[in-house]
Amino acid sequence: MNYRDPQLKDALAAEYVLGTLRGQARRRFQKLMMQIPSLRESTWLWEQHLHGMNQLLTPITPDERVWQQISMSLGFVDNVAQAPSPETSNVMPMATRNRLWKGLASMASAAAIVMAVLVVNNQPVPVATSLQVAVVQSAQSKALWLIEVTSNTIEVRSTSNLKPLANKDYELWMVAKGVENPISLGLLPKSGKLTLVKNSQFDDMDIVALAVSLEPLNGSPNGLPTEVLYTAELAIL
Repeated sequence: MNYRDPQLKDALAAEYVLGTLRGQARRRFQKLMMQIPSLRESTWLWEQHLHGMNQLLTPITPDERVWQQISMSLGFVDNVAQAPSPETSNVMPMATRNRLWKGLASMASAAAIVMAVLVVNNQPVPVATSLQVAVVQSAQSKALWLIEVTSNTIEVRSTSNLKPLANKDYELWMVAKGVENPISLGLLPKSGKLTLVKNSQFDDMDIVALAVSLEPLNGSPNGLPTEVLYTAELAIL
């Protein structure tokens, strides 16, 4: 399979995020993500796209009958009489919902498989495109942030080793050869992960290192690092 093909790549990434890619196929895709950066990027984009839909939904407090139905289905309530009658209830029975979700999952899986089959060929797995990564470490050599540079973004993930200061922010800078002052790349996450838009000058410069500075909240007040805490070298995979 040509895993660089955009249609095949997006189909497999979408199926992986939806959870319809299962068994050996899912394990094979996980291994391929470790080898092919573009697959990791497609998977991340699908995660952001699908998970972002949750923010568009208006929260609704479930009716009490919903909790009664769930409790009964899970065996927490023995008295069947507590459940509303089918004629008066607007709650879909659990068994029906299970069949519905399984049906939708099957259709999504089938659609993704059909799309994949349409673009499959017998070409060998291509060599992964070079990708820049960096690990920002503390003085005790503990990883604080993991940084991955893609074609358009800088993906940053903080680790559990980071103990952030509540009244300070951390800012990422690139130190380039022949450039007098470091150039800001944005604020780093204090927890979880964050996507930074890659500076338009990033690919045109000879970057010597990345640096992390301690700044007032909202970042450097004058466009220069206030207190440089760490530096990290970019590596090409």
